[in-house]
Amino acid sequence: MGALFWLKRYLLAALPLFAILAAVEWFKGSTAPADYMSAGLWALAAAGLFTYSHWRRYRQALPCARCDDTSAGTGSKNT
Repeated sequence: MGALFWLKRYLLAALPLFAILAAVEWFKGSTAPADYMSAGLWALAAAGLFTYSHWRRYRQALPCARCDDTSAGTGSKNT
């Protein structure tokens, strides 16, 4: 997975998060540019942490507990 993949993943996390945080500021009645700048910075930071954690898991080939658990959600027990 190249840099373009991780950049896309970062943007797919940052843009919706910014939209949500900006909408919250708008609903609160904040119209100051500093409030939207703060929402943007929080979105960039959170998306960075999200992307870094997934990149690190990918690089270290760590197993994903959610992906490995194939018995969850099947509704049957092996007894």
